[in-house]
Amino acid sequence: MVSTVLAASLSRRKIHYSWVALAVTFLTMLVMAGAMGAPGVLITPLRSEFGWDTAQISAALAIRFALYGLIGPFAAALMNYFGVRRVMLAALLIVASGMGLSLFMTQFWQLVVLWGLVVGVGTGLTAMVLGATVATRWFAKRRGLAVGLLSASSATGQLLFMPFMASLTEHYGWRWALTFVCLAIGLVAVAVLALMRNHPADLQLPLYGADTVETPAAAPRDIRQMLLSPLAVLREASRTWTFWVLFLTFFICGASTNGLVQTHFVSLCGDFDIAATTAAGVLAVMGIFDFFGTVGSGWLSDRYDNRWLLFCYYGLRGVSLILLPFTDFTVLGLSVFALLYGLDWIATVPPTVKLCAQRFGPAKANVVFGWVFAGHQLGAAFAAYGAGWTRTHFASYLPAFFIAGLLCVIGALIALSISAPARPKAL
Repeated sequence: MVSTVLAASLSRRKIHYSWVALAVTFLTMLVMAGAMGAPGVLITPLRSEFGWDTAQISAALAIRFALYGLIGPFAAALMNYFGVRRVMLAALLIVASGMGLSLFMTQFWQLVVLWGLVVGVGTGLTAMVLGATVATRWFAKRRGLAVGLLSASSATGQLLFMPFMASLTEHYGWRWALTFVCLAIGLVAVAVLALMRNHPADLQLPLYGADTVETPAAAPRDIRQMLLSPLAVLREASRTWTFWVLFLTFFICGASTNGLVQTHFVSLCGDFDIAATTAAGVLAVMGIFDFFGTVGSGWLSDRYDNRWLLFCYYGLRGVSLILLPFTDFTVLGLSVFALLYGLDWIATVPPTVKLCAQRFGPAKANVVFGWVFAGHQLGAAFAAYGAGWTRTHFASYLPAFFIAGLLCVIGALIALSISAPARPKAL
């Protein structure tokens, strides 16, 4: 295989293959972020072409967000059973199929099935759980940095996809924008097929930073056991306060990020006579700041108390959302918002993953994080529909942004209720 030859070549240059696995995973999560973010620039064109109101479209997107999260724990189990590579390829095929078929949709139920169910399941298979799994399996050291880089893929996807898709939609129509996403997914699938492996042991390599080759844990022997294993982990984890704090804070995280800003920000700006391409440009600026903020968060999570990092991130996000309506949507005001909000958009992921690994152990960390991430996407579904509902019934998105800001302040406070990690006893 290409990966075997490449691994041997890199090894001679003292470069670990973990960075190749990281790069391929980054690309996969990047195009999935593009697929997830696509509806943010397509709500207005769909509303114009088909006559669907914002609440209807938001309901379909809420289904997608919910499935994106609820599939996560089972995606972790599927990765443990079938291998990361097969799950990544299946997910890319499912999302490309859903996006491709939606080019021909004419009825609202087709939007629900394709963008809600099909894309929801496909993207759920490669959600943040994929990043947590790859970082845990391939890195013994620099794990926080790896999680930070993979988490930043969402911001990078937004940076690369959103402005270009907005431009394609504006000049050629929304179908060309979706065609672009499908082509990008196809290219990434080729990279996954050629370069991705399930575990360093497949290439007779140790984890990055380790000295010996580690034999991966045995997968469950039957599919029934595999499907029930996430429920067993949930039952055990749900008995702890730490799990519920992480679940609730990630619910708030989803309600204040992709469910709200990624989905409705372009339409919100349109209410203030700001062009879609300009609004998508603001999202791209947020993506730039978030890339550095999330990578920096990964670096910080390896060195500082992750509880206090979550306190700072949620607090800063809450302040930025509450201040947004007072910016008057000027260039200066939106620039300040992009800076404050962008720095911590996905910065909450590395400390949350680290807390999962610290409190529940590396063997169960990806499944526990899968359930925590389910909370994130339930929050996203709540905000996606809720903001659409306020726009339809009150002709304004602003109440949803105020509520999200207040929720972030609450999230910052409850993050500190997690007990401090036990200190090693003196000899």
